[in-house]
Amino acid sequence: MDKRLAKRHKRQVTRAREQVKISEPDVRTPEQLKAAREATRPSAGRPNDPQAHYTNPAIRNSGTGRAAKADA
Repeated sequence: MDKRLAKRHKRQVTRAREQVKISEPDVRTPEQLKAAREATRPSAGRPNDPQAHYTNPAIRNSGTGRAAKADA
């Protein structure tokens, strides 16, 4: 039984190693890296505001709320 489990484990490890993607090194120059960072920066908002890049969902009033029922 131990041999069977060992073989199974060996197969699983072999298959897992085949699935691993090796990332390629970043070969950009320091100038290119700086330009890429500047391009991805948020353009508006306060500089220290952690929620500057979040947007608020639009508030929609469908007219079926309490105010619509009170008027009727």
